[in-house]
Amino acid sequence: MDVRLIVATHKNLVEEVRSGNFREDLYFRIMGLPILLPPLRERGNDILILAKHFTDEFAKDNKLGAIRFTQEAKDKLMKYHFPGNVRELKAINELAVVMCENNEIKADDITFSSFRRDDLFVLENKTLRQHTCDIIKYYLEKNDNDVITTAKALDIGKSTIYKMIQNGELDQS
Repeated sequence: MDVRLIVATHKNLVEEVRSGNFREDLYFRIMGLPILLPPLRERGNDILILAKHFTDEFAKDNKLGAIRFTQEAKDKLMKYHFPGNVRELKAINELAVVMCENNEIKADDITFSSFRRDDLFVLENKTLRQHTCDIIKYYLEKNDNDVITTAKALDIGKSTIYKMIQNGELDQS
């Protein structure tokens, strides 16, 4: 019998063996040529290539015809962090195909249902000042642009918020 075994994990098996969470004898049996593949979020245009592949495959299987992505949809995919990696991308694309109209996937057709939305903001390439502005904007919106309530909620001085508004850092639309 000629068998090839392919094993995938998101954990460091050497560390798992050292900490006693993975059997050493099993590790030596499956150890072979390791292929380290970075997470999808670190693979740039692979996201769009895979999205197109999954979309084409799903459309073909369901006899739907060619499906296109708008630029906004592509941008939305590229900004997402994909904690579920390729499997999540596939599921997101299949849902987008079902939700789209006229065989065109728009940004609104793409739905992310990650359970870890709280860490999304950290992955955005922004300065601390930009993150601060985003947080203050969020709370201002939530509090109907009430600066005093927002300042209390964030434990900052109201003058800080007024200064940021005056400097144009916080648009109040």
